[in-house]
Amino acid sequence: MLPPKYIRRPAPKPDQIMQTAGEQPHERTRRWMMLEESDRQIVPYTNEYGRGYLVPQHHHSRGQLIYAQTGVFMMITEQGHWMVPPDHAVWVPAQVEHAMHSHGPVSIRAIYVKAGSVPNLPASSRVVGMTDLMRSLIEEAVTLSLDSPPESRAGLIMALIREELPRLPEKPLGLTMPAEPRLSALCQDFMEHPSPHATIDDWADAMAMSRRAFTRAFRRETGLSLSAWRQQACLFAALPRLAAGEAVTSVAIDLGYDSVAAFTTMFRRILGAPPSRYLSESVP
Repeated sequence: MLPPKYIRRPAPKPDQIMQTAGEQPHERTRRWMMLEESDRQIVPYTNEYGRGYLVPQHHHSRGQLIYAQTGVFMMITEQGHWMVPPDHAVWVPAQVEHAMHSHGPVSIRAIYVKAGSVPNLPASSRVVGMTDLMRSLIEEAVTLSLDSPPESRAGLIMALIREELPRLPEKPLGLTMPAEPRLSALCQDFMEHPSPHATIDDWADAMAMSRRAFTRAFRRETGLSLSAWRQQACLFAALPRLAAGEAVTSVAIDLGYDSVAAFTTMFRRILGAPPSRYLSESVP
């Protein structure tokens, strides 16, 4: 379930979604119509968002891969939240309702994929890592003319994008949100005020449930234990601040960790590397 600030909003107009710095309204509209009506299998685009920019809930007839060249943004669907740090991307299948929220200035590069044109694509949203090859292909694709014939250099680049897209490695940066309204409200509040010290007993009391009943309900709704879900939510809170250059020590203390070592251990367990190395390796 989408949190209240993201639901019951009209679908954005073309100039809200395709807004690129310096573009005139008629150019934004042209780009939107091109996206929805193009017969091309791959349609690339580039965009810049300011801090706190919200693209309201909407959907597309194409699947989309949105790559964070710089900055951090969150993709929100009815199934969950997907945190996208620098040099990662989020895959959103066609027709999936989603909203996007930027955590600071964000520069994105993306491709829209015509339904059925690429086999073996994920059927659900997920965050993926960018390979050196795919990064270079998308950077080049956004500069090319869509009118180029398939046998041209531009056509070959698009063909290689189609080949590489299903190969991108999935990253554990999704967070399932429960559908049950009271539990969803607890989770949303935790995401706004994360702390590693929240306990099962506290949440069970808030739900007027026994510890055992709450544990079963939470795992049924999210697929995770409260401990695992809580750690992931703390990671979501940390990534935008770390990507912006904030010291690991201040982030760890603000999130309520007893030590930097404890925070680093959590970070390494989920993402496979300590914060400094993970973020340095994520920026080309």
